[in-house]
Amino acid sequence: MFSQSQHRRDCAAKQEERQKKLDGLPSSFFEICTETDNKVLDLPLSELVERHTAGSLSTASILIAYGKKVVSAQKATNCLAGVMIQEALVPKVTASPTGSDCTDIPEQRLAKPLSGVPVSIKDCIDIEGYDTTIGYSTNVNHPASSSAAIVRLLHDAGAFTHVKTTVPPGLFALETSSDLFGRTSNPYNEKYSSGASTGGGGSLLAYRGSVIEIGTDLGGSTRLPAHFCGIYAMRSSIGRFPCQGTFPPIPGLESVATICAPMSRRLEDLEEFWKRVVQMRPWEYDHTCVPLPWRPINLQETKLKFGVIWEDGIVSPSPACRRALEWTCEALKKQGHEVVDFSPPSIPECLNVGLQLCFGDGGAGFFAPLRKDEKLDPVMVAVKSLLGMPLLIKKFLAMITRKLTGDEVWASMLETLHLKSPAEERALVVSRDEHKARWHQAWEDEGFDFLLTVPHALPAIPTGTAEKVTLVSASYMMIFNILDYVAGVLPVSFVDRETDALPKDFMKSTEYKNMGLISKGAYSVYDADEMHGLPLGVQVVGRRFEEEKVLQGMKIVEAALEGCGRKFIPQEF
Repeated sequence: MFSQSQHRRDCAAKQEERQKKLDGLPSSFFEICTETDNKVLDLPLSELVERHTAGSLSTASILIAYGKKVVSAQKATNCLAGVMIQEALVPKVTASPTGSDCTDIPEQRLAKPLSGVPVSIKDCIDIEGYDTTIGYSTNVNHPASSSAAIVRLLHDAGAFTHVKTTVPPGLFALETSSDLFGRTSNPYNEKYSSGASTGGGGSLLAYRGSVIEIGTDLGGSTRLPAHFCGIYAMRSSIGRFPCQGTFPPIPGLESVATICAPMSRRLEDLEEFWKRVVQMRPWEYDHTCVPLPWRPINLQETKLKFGVIWEDGIVSPSPACRRALEWTCEALKKQGHEVVDFSPPSIPECLNVGLQLCFGDGGAGFFAPLRKDEKLDPVMVAVKSLLGMPLLIKKFLAMITRKLTGDEVWASMLETLHLKSPAEERALVVSRDEHKARWHQAWEDEGFDFLLTVPHALPAIPTGTAEKVTLVSASYMMIFNILDYVAGVLPVSFVDRETDALPKDFMKSTEYKNMGLISKGAYSVYDADEMHGLPLGVQVVGRRFEEEKVLQGMKIVEAALEGCGRKFIPQEF
């Protein structure tokens, strides 16, 4: 009789550990939320901190309310990688200057700007004493010896890190699914993806199981779940948010860096959290942080200029996602803002450079931790196959693709994604910087305050369709990682089966026939009838180190939509 592989044993052990943690919670955590619980959940971050600091709202009251939502979110979507609620309920004892213990005393919390705030942590960020799996079974039973910079800052600021959230193996994916934890589903429809790679955090936030999720973002890993799950996220420029102690998909990759990024279920909470983290002087926790204080900005009475990128040259936005962008433009125009079409420097060319940099090692850094019988996201299976194919064959396939389909985007991907020499990598960095310069000049020439795009061409995708949609479809988001621009996503609307349906016989139309292979693959999974009710977002983009400004831009967009009677009201779970 064959014994289980080490991979299977580690997966089973990790899932058993998670279940034991849940089963060990007091029975009250498995009850429905009371009116008192809901009042706690409805508190904005700033008011929650104020009440917890004053002592009028206890740690137990907060964690019971959010803990109930954690339990229901896990049951519905399978979003948890680790449970630390019991530990958060027991305050750590710190010695006062007089030598007496001082736990849970309001006076001791006055200087803690995140006092009482539940913050969930993506399972690629170190918390001392807990595994950081990154979705790989080989990382089970290897607890971190120290906490990441952002976790240490959060604890010093008085926040509770109560759970860790699920990720796909290695973090490159469009769906959050792994042998280690199983599949995380979309809270709005269990048959659909919650996004990746911070899909666990996206589902948890939609369920109100946390105030803030700390995720990571290399190609849209916080913004895609925000779009799919109807929540908020913003990726900053490199160096603005503490990232030390975070594991990226590709260790050592600096040319397209992974950054930590917070997500939230309310825009005001996202802004308030950002402000309070910066007030904690994150550069004293993380040597990679720029010592840049918070710079308040008020754009409420300012007439702004928005540039709209309608197409990325790879996958045209689906009717639903285009409508969300159209609604945003109409709302802003009604508020007196200038909204103009923008044809940017080539997105496919810049994306191609970025992907070559990501996989310049031939995928060695990404695939190294993978065990033989460990499943990968289908998009990465396709990438692995492409990287492993002899270059001569790929060039032949690229030639055939150009001749038969005229699809230059896919042909270029075929012949350029392969192992690079150091000299080739340096040439790619030079090319990346040339693209950055072109975008900078185009922005200067137009005088934009912000850019607007869809976050993705599609709403949340059906489970098991990532291979058809492909990683390249994340281009609307990843382009801004390559450029290092600040980019935030906020929810706008929901898919409507009638309004957002494709025209009859669309697959026979000239428009469809003229699409490239990547676009056809993405459109093959779009079905407005089946997707009815899924959230739709919009992306607001600013320049480097304009975090404060982009948050204001997101607020302006949200207010404009509300002013048109199109306020986004999330479903309550």
